[in-house]
Amino acid sequence: MRKVVLGLGISLDGYIARPDGTLDFLFMPRDYSMAPFFATIDAAIMGRKTLDVGLKMSGGETIASYGLTCYVMSRSQPAGERHGAIFTRQTPSALVNELRKQPGKNIWCMGGGELAREFLKADLIDELSLGIVPALLGEGIPLFPAGFPQRDFALLENKAYSKGLLSLRYERVRKKRKG
Repeated sequence: MRKVVLGLGISLDGYIARPDGTLDFLFMPRDYSMAPFFATIDAAIMGRKTLDVGLKMSGGETIASYGLTCYVMSRSQPAGERHGAIFTRQTPSALVNELRKQPGKNIWCMGGGELAREFLKADLIDELSLGIVPALLGEGIPLFPAGFPQRDFALLENKAYSKGLLSLRYERVRKKRKG
């Protein structure tokens, strides 16, 4: 089954961006590569606000240029294709169930915090893949805003890179159903 992987870079205090959405604190040292992660995914899901920030930062290019099918969840935009992405008004569960019926690799849930909360509420996150940079922002957009029930995870992998970057990978622990 295709897994949903929540993968993001965050500050030590759990922020994915500054209050204005900037990501200037994030970095990738030379000894770190996203290539192994990209080899495991073929679809990405993001919120509309994350798309807006990404388009602004990239000069108009979306992650579709990486060979990924990109889905944008939005309550304010109509469904349809534009900006190299597929806009949808489906619930997270409906979209993930649809994608899991199709053959393919894992699905990257890439942000932002509100989207992560909705995916955690629906218990759709199978793995966490976090790059933690050694910076305390003190304020910003949290990766995990309040409003979802406890979810337990087990550590699969941890690696340290130059400049203090930590990479952590966790797997969702679900209780087995009785009967």
